Amino acid sequence: MLRQDSNDDTEDVSLFDASDDKSVRRPKKLKIRHPVASFFHLFFRISAIIVYLLCELLSSSFIACMVTIILLLSCDFWTVKNITGRLMVGLRWWNHIDDDGKSHWVFEARKESNQEKRTSSEAESQIFWLGLISCPIMWVIFAFSALFSFKLKWLAVVIMGVVLQGANLYGYIRCKVGNQSNLTSMATTYLGKQFLRQNIKDDQIS
Repeated sequence: MLRQDSNDDTEDVSLFDASDDKSVRRPKKLKIRHPVASFFHLFFRISAIIVYLLCELLSSSFIACMVTIILLLSCDFWTVKNITGRLMVGLRWWNHIDDDGKSHWVFEARKESNQEKRTSSEAESQIFWLGLISCPIMWVIFAFSALFSFKLKWLAVVIMGVVLQGANLYGYIRCKVGNQSNLTSMATTYLGKQFLRQNIKDDQIS
């Protein structure tokens, strides 16, 4: 079963096939159940970063490097959005247009029983979130580097990396946390705790 979060309401839908449910019963606490998906979850995005860093050494053609990076980023976006998120952490986000022509964004999370949680793959979850969070941060750093070093021809490529990988990051955070009000509430709670903790430290010092 999945938790479905759209712009209008939230409902339970069953979109994962029976093969997923059967595979959940396997012992997989620390074992990687989907090695191919885990490999390609990191392969395309890391390859794009390596090509960007070594492009001047690998080729003198800016066009060839740019096309290679954009192809890797596009493959990564499709793979992470449609395959690795569903297999590795049970999350998926997508868009559909209703009969009235309105666009709806849907964020889904598979509901797990207590037995499934005990047998869930922590290794796959760590690989998924580490790759999902760290690589967009790298592209943001590259964006500032290209801007301040006046490498404007690379700025469009870097922005493409930020947009594509940032979109997947935002989508899966929405799947994990829930709707936007839950996300705002979570951020507010975190900031409130940090503010309270800082005040307590100041009182103890004084």
